[in-house]
Formats: sequence, C-alpha cells, structure tokens
Amino acid sequence: MRTSTPRPPFDPQIAAALAAHGDVVTSLAAADIPALRRRVAAPDVAAITRGGTYRMTSHRVPGTGTAPEVALTLVRPVVADRPLPVLYHLHGGGMVTGAAHEELPWLVDVAAQIGAAVAAVEYRLAPEWRYPAALDDSYAGLVWLVEHAAELGLDPGLVVICGVSAGAGLAAATALAARDRGAPHLAGQLLVYPMLDDRNDSASGRQMAGAGAWDRQANATGWSAYLGDRVGGPDVPDYAAPARAEDLGGLPPTYLEVASAETFRDEDLRYAARLWACGGDAELHVWPGGCHGFDFLAPEAELSRAARAARVSWLIRTLARATGDGVLTGLAASTLDGEPTR
Repeated sequence: MRTSTPRPPFDPQIAAALAAHGDVVTSLAAADIPALRRRVAAPDVAAITRGGTYRMTSHRVPGTGTAPEVALTLVRPVVADRPLPVLYHLHGGGMVTGAAHEELPWLVDVAAQIGAAVAAVEYRLAPEWRYPAALDDSYAGLVWLVEHAAELGLDPGLVVICGVSAGAGLAAATALAARDRGAPHLAGQLLVYPMLDDRNDSASGRQMAGAGAWDRQANATGWSAYLGDRVGGPDVPDYAAPARAEDLGGLPPTYLEVASAETFRDEDLRYAARLWACGGDAELHVWPGGCHGFDFLAPEAELSRAARAARVSWLIRTLARATGDGVLTGLAASTLDGEPTR
C-alpha cells in the first residue's frame, strides 16, 4: 500500500529549468515578502516598445470612491489605421508582489501578433492593502480605459481582460464585477493558471506541497495577506475568491490554462467545469508536466511555445467572432500556419 500520493512528473525541459534556477519561489512565508519585492526589476523599455515600434504611456486613473488614483500603463503601436483591440492585464505575484511592467514584454509580443494594444494596472498589494483594494483598482482602470477608448485609439468593444496567477484570479473577479454591475463589456477573459480559491484545500495543492513553484504554503501566505482573518472562512465574497461564485453564467468567452504539476490545477479545472455547467464559452488547456509559471521559467521549452501559441490562437478566434466582420482573419492565417511565437 502506498503511504504517500505520487506527484505527476515534470516535463524534462521544465524539470531542467527548475533545477537550474535557484530563485524559484516554492514556499513563501510572510517574512519573505520584502525580499521578494526587491527582486522586481526595472522596466525593459526596449523590449516593451519593441525597438520603438510601440509607444508606452503612463496614466493616472481616478480610483473607486475615496480610493487613491491608479497607475495604468498603455502600450500601443506607433502606427495604427483603426481603433485597436486591447489586452487589459493584471500582473501576477500572489497578491503580495509584482509590478505592472514585469509581464509587458511577452504581452506586447502577443499584441503584435493580433494587432492589439496592452494596458496594465498597478493595483495595490497586500498585506498593506487588503481586499477589496486590488479589485477596486482593477475595476477603476477598466472603466477608465473603456470610457476613454476613443481618444486612446482603442476599440471599447474589443477589450479582453487577462492575467497571470494572482492577476488571473483578479481578472476573473473583475469580470464577475463587470457582469454584475452591467459594465464594462468584455470581449473575453484570458486566465493563465489563475489563483482562484482561498480555501487552499485541493488535492493538487496537497500533492504538490514542497515541489515546483508556488506551493500550498506560499498560497496560504498570499491569501492570508489579501484576506486577513477572513481567509478560508464562510464570508469570503465571490469578488475576493472567484472559486466561491455559484453563478458563472453571463461571463465573456474564457480561455483558462493550468499545468498538471502545480497547486492550482484542481481549482482551475473545477472553475472551467462550472463555466460550462452555467452555459459558458470556455476553452481549457492543461499543460502536461508544467509547473506553475513554467513558460516564464523555461521560455524556450516546447511546452512553453505551445502554451503561448494556444493563447494567440484563442485571442484571434475570439476577437474575430467579436468583430463579426473577419478583420482578424488575415492575422489568424499568418500566425496559425506554423509560425512560432516567442
């Protein structure tokens, strides 16, 4: 009889990257948060602007109610002959670290393939700012972006909210809030291994404890910072932990991905299943042998290339359906005929 639950294997390229990188965050205690924040690098402007073909601008957005202003970064092609779709992005970092600019290089690479702009929000971090600060910032930025779309050269009907890890969970929460408040309209939500469930009690969380990246203990630290004493309790709102939401109907088309060897696997699978059960349009990818954040850890791995290509494919199809006029058909053909994504 087995005395412990075996873990799914890591893809060989992912396993090699995990072994080679000594700074992968597996477990995290509250005392480790300041050191983790010091690892955030300055913006790589050349990478973000793709050598000057994109323009990066900073904006101060009115906060919700009495909340402080929100910093929003917008990256747009220097030359555009039509209002652009926009990827509205929330960064990862377990709700306790990270910065809006960190994920802009790969996002702008995606945007270049689909003819879009990117907006990224500097939401307030926990534990200094607990729920609903991050949600308020995300929603305020989204409302401002849509209201000012025309002057920014953006198409307000082609906004896809997206995020990575904690940012993906925040994106899901913002999509729920937009649905319930009746605006803004979203063309889609792209959720990359989202952090959805504060209860932190899934089989995959227990299975992957102490292995890979962002294990159950790190997850507990992030959720506790965000929710305080409410974490895991009966009164956590849907907008704080989207896995708590009973009704997932009426949400925009959803792309959801997770890896087979990571903490969030089971909560993300349940979320996708409930989207379908509520009549939702959802595409799910489970990347075999991936750890949390595998595509950042090993960007040249075959698994990472496949994940990035799948995101682009979904975006092209989703935006083409939203336009209803085939505007993105040419891009779809050129991108999906085997041209690798970076």
